[in-house]
Amino acid sequence: MTKAAELAKMGEVLTNSQIGGRRNIIINGAMQVAQRGTSATSTGYQTCDRIQFLTSNTDNFAFTVSQSSTAPDGFSTSQKLDCTTAESSLDADELARFLYKVEGQDIQHFNYGSSASEEVTVSFYVRSNVTGVYTVEFRLNAAGTSTITKQYTISSAKTWERKILKLPTNTVTSVNNDTSNGIELSFCVAAGSNFTTGSLGTSWATTATSSRYAGQVANIMSSTDNEWYITGIQMEVGSQATPFEHRSFGEELALCERYFTNQDVGTLRLSVVRTSDNLRRAYAFFPVTMRANPTIVRTSEVGDGTTISTGDITTSNVEFTATGADTIPHVQTYTADAEL
Repeated sequence: MTKAAELAKMGEVLTNSQIGGRRNIIINGAMQVAQRGTSATSTGYQTCDRIQFLTSNTDNFAFTVSQSSTAPDGFSTSQKLDCTTAESSLDADELARFLYKVEGQDIQHFNYGSSASEEVTVSFYVRSNVTGVYTVEFRLNAAGTSTITKQYTISSAKTWERKILKLPTNTVTSVNNDTSNGIELSFCVAAGSNFTTGSLGTSWATTATSSRYAGQVANIMSSTDNEWYITGIQMEVGSQATPFEHRSFGEELALCERYFTNQDVGTLRLSVVRTSDNLRRAYAFFPVTMRANPTIVRTSEVGDGTTISTGDITTSNVEFTATGADTIPHVQTYTADAEL
């Protein structure tokens, strides 16, 4: 290629690509933030923020999910799954996966549902002692009417490998421009035949249950020797995977707190008494505006002989109330959960 052609190609790339600003729509992709704790033995949102581990119909499988310091070069943390009790046999209806959900309003620049629909690239670092074929299902609007499944292969045991999956354009299905579930990424680590024996499509479509994780062979539930790690998840517009977009811990924490926050308010005293109902009140403001009115759990409080309750909740603050008392009750810690 001549120098002039090289410069022309570079100009084309600069014109058609995002070269500044935030590229990665995944929050906490490097698994830095773990507000709920660093280790757990149950499903759901438990350790690294924004990603949850789910199982279906397992009989024997026990596990530990944790934030791990085992990580590839350039990273300090990962999400780890460790099988502690093996599944005696992989039944047809059994399933284990990590799930990440993205708000619809955060992927409007994908232009899904229009002729301007963009290609999207997903990349991540993965490691396991179990080699073979794994799958990732992508699902729009929390429904099965527009999904696509991609395969990747772990080739070398106990070695970090970067995987790149390319999603085609989607000119048919639009994504709601709101705070609901716009797209979810489902990283399968074990699946029975009900989910794996169908055909692997090449475009967005209504997917039969048998095709959700088509071709998944690897099974992390098969032995207590098995481990699986992931970090550096990136989802970006374009047909090329760019280097992982690192963000500071403070940036990631603030982004995570839109969905969950674990607050220590010291001694939030319920000292103001409203004469109309004789209730003491105090307000706690969240660090950032939350995605939706959260579920509040008071995790530490001193009632001083009275009952503390949670009152009005908005996306910006929560009201705590208590019946009148001679001494002043107070809240010490609470959690607010507005996950998708």
